[in-house]
Amino acid sequence: MKPVVRSLLETDLYKFTMWQALLHKHPDAHTEYAFVCRNEPAYPLAELHADVEREIDHLCSLRFTEDELDYLRSLRFIKSDFTDFLTVFYFQRKFIKVTTNGKDLEIVATGPQVHVMGFEIFVLHIVNELYFRRLQKPNTMDEARLRLGKKIDDLRAFAKEAPRAHPFEFSDFGLRRRFSGDWQDEVVQTLAREVPQFFKGTSNVYLAKKFKIIPIGTMAHEYLQSYQAFGVRLRDFQKAALEDWVQEYRGDLGIALTDVVGMDAFLADFDLYFAKLFDGLRHDSGDPVVWGEKALAHYAKMRIDAHTKRLVFSDGLDLDTAFSLYRHFADRTMPAFGIGTNLTNDTGITPLNIVMKLMSCNGQSVAKLSDSAGKTLCTDETFLAYLRQIFNHPVV
Repeated sequence: MKPVVRSLLETDLYKFTMWQALLHKHPDAHTEYAFVCRNEPAYPLAELHADVEREIDHLCSLRFTEDELDYLRSLRFIKSDFTDFLTVFYFQRKFIKVTTNGKDLEIVATGPQVHVMGFEIFVLHIVNELYFRRLQKPNTMDEARLRLGKKIDDLRAFAKEAPRAHPFEFSDFGLRRRFSGDWQDEVVQTLAREVPQFFKGTSNVYLAKKFKIIPIGTMAHEYLQSYQAFGVRLRDFQKAALEDWVQEYRGDLGIALTDVVGMDAFLADFDLYFAKLFDGLRHDSGDPVVWGEKALAHYAKMRIDAHTKRLVFSDGLDLDTAFSLYRHFADRTMPAFGIGTNLTNDTGITPLNIVMKLMSCNGQSVAKLSDSAGKTLCTDETFLAYLRQIFNHPVV
């Protein structure tokens, strides 16, 4: 059976952008990332152990091709020294371990951050594809295509609504939890062909290159979480991370992630300087309407025209939710939507809710204090309590 991983380019764009920033600012950081399944699988993931080992062996055999590096060089925010680093980069097997604990699959990547941070997305789509290969039935793809067709019909019907101040735009964020590589190819190609007025890009850099569409992404939680261990005062870690981002990209990639310690704590740090420099904000936990209203109130307090800013929604979206949020916000700001699992793994089979999160950096625990129950991942209760106290964050 063909390997799951097709290319080292097949990761989310924000992996490359965070990678470059961290290579330049903190090349000596040492980290640990751990795999977690948040829901109950249809069969024990431990059964995939041998297959996952084989796929990671394959991943560690790959190198960036010159054509792939040329594509990265064509992105104006990717710097030449970073692509030079990638010419000699490969995943090292010694930094990742796959074991089992009863019915559970355990995957831990430990080592220099610039060598292990890239494992995350590959591990997730390896586990996902191996898992669903066992569950696929003869009619699974027929059902998936029916559901994709319904989405396209819904988009065309939505196009007949009265226009609002800003257009409806969405992108594919579904690499990490996709049903398979072949199915994501089909979904992205179909949406780009059938509804180009709405479909604006993909987080999957390999597919962006393959289908000549826009790669989408800026930063993820791990980037800001790392700054909890980078020697700045803990209360100031968000400001330090945002400042380094500004210095690295100088106007590019200007969507800031807001929920590492909750929206209220983020806005307390997102002063006029950052509010003017960043193009907008991304939502990934908590009530999206409440979040959006807080963002708009913050811009109003700063006397910034919200029509010049973008609010990106990306938390467990489907099209109906995106339509509803668009109707609520599109006459006041520029909304955009990143839809993941509901695009690339809507087949009638219950998806896995899997993540691979940064657990420690430089020997110190790091954490995300989510605005959604169940999304906080940290085994160090003392650090969690300290973080909550500093940022006045409630237990959710």
